[in-house]
Amino acid sequence: MSVSVLVRCLLLALLLNIVAGCGYHLTNSQAQRLGVAQKIWVPFFSNESISPTAQTVLRRAFYDELHSLRGMIPADSESRADLTMKARITSYSSQAVSYTALDQAREFKLSLEVELEISKSGQLVPIWKGKINALKQYPASRDLALQRNAEEQALDAVARIISHKFISAVEESY
Repeated sequence: MSVSVLVRCLLLALLLNIVAGCGYHLTNSQAQRLGVAQKIWVPFFSNESISPTAQTVLRRAFYDELHSLRGMIPADSESRADLTMKARITSYSSQAVSYTALDQAREFKLSLEVELEISKSGQLVPIWKGKINALKQYPASRDLALQRNAEEQALDAVARIISHKFISAVEESY
């Protein structure tokens, strides 16, 4: 075996050791989950906004994101839950952000702000408490049904953004 082959093998082994010990790991690992909690209670949210459907869409987004990202399932009742959430929708707005040459709305922006809190069952002090907001732009349409559909899709996207930001904020605070 020549010296150059031996040097190459040693360099390859050294490189593999450096890369293997770099500390990277999967973000959805068992250690990163929200404690050992498996069941969560997400009640209907307090809604101070003008949207009658925002609380339902947001609640569904939280259940979907918590289940898909962290494997949590909804609890039957608050007493059977490992974690309990509380939320209050403080603002919902939809406003035009761009216009055509004929001064008609071309695009709208939907904005949603929510005060959130999560605590372990039976504990008074929350694990995390704060405000999260998100926005999404959606196209305008002359057809009212298409306009309403675009706004509902934007609301769904905003709710998912908020729920994802919430999960990240809670996990970062651990």
